[in-house]
Amino acid sequence: MNLLFLAIAPIIITVLYIYFKDKFEKEPKGFLLKNFLLGAIVSVLITLILGGIASKLIPLTNQTSIVQQFLQAFIVVALVEEFSKYLIVRFYAQTNKEFNEPFDGIVYAVMVSMGFAALENVLYVFQHGVATGVTRAFTAVPAHATFGILMGYFMGKAKFSKNKKVLNLIGLLLATIFHGAYDFFLFINFIPGISIGAFVSLIIGIVLSKKAIKKHQQSSYFKL
Repeated sequence: MNLLFLAIAPIIITVLYIYFKDKFEKEPKGFLLKNFLLGAIVSVLITLILGGIASKLIPLTNQTSIVQQFLQAFIVVALVEEFSKYLIVRFYAQTNKEFNEPFDGIVYAVMVSMGFAALENVLYVFQHGVATGVTRAFTAVPAHATFGILMGYFMGKAKFSKNKKVLNLIGLLLATIFHGAYDFFLFINFIPGISIGAFVSLIIGIVLSKKAIKKHQQSSYFKL
């Protein structure tokens, strides 16, 4: 099986899923691609820089320390990655005239997230092989999508609200919480059976994401 196809296929499926969920006013493909590429390049670079700083400030000196693994999951990984995506959505997508209804928050947040996930997935699959690619297609990629949807739901509301700053930060916080919970349960795999918590958090995230999509669809400014 072609490793590049295996890495990219779940990304493409997710992007198409969100694109077709945007029923009433499709976003320009060129602008979607730009957000995707910014997620793959700029947000990854920001993550590398901030992640390096965070790793030095919050070092992992004991692999079996639950407190240290908690800080690694929620701050060094989740907050850094979601903040890097948030910056693109907040200062590039959200300020653009094409961002003209709440559902667009979901669309652009997912595009940025999938750009980030695409590069991450390619690196992991080429390094670890087919089994990792198949596993990530049903775990890490959907996880990144749900983080994007949850963040984008509130960022979509923020664009058209007087409480813009608060709603934007709620989106960042919610994405960070779900991302952190997902990683935390995987990081403390030295506790037998605890990894199931990651899948529980992912399932909850997916359920909430579907509700978020439906709610913004129903309130679309372009719905006839």
